[in-house]
Amino acid sequence: MALKITEECINCGACLPECPTNSISEGDPVYVIDATTCVECEGHFDSPQCKSVCPVADTAIVKA
Repeated sequence: MALKITEECINCGACLPECPTNSISEGDPVYVIDATTCVECEGHFDSPQCKSVCPVADTAIVKA
């Protein structure tokens, strides 16, 4: 139960402050999600917040 950021990420940084578990960090060349701490916002929100703010979420943020 985790998400990952693909190479389709445009590095806008919108997802970074939205993660309630601080699982997103700046990577090289794209942002990364720590699968050990990502809970897909369960217990915090109704849906993953990173996907809700990502302009390319359909291809950039997927199930790990």
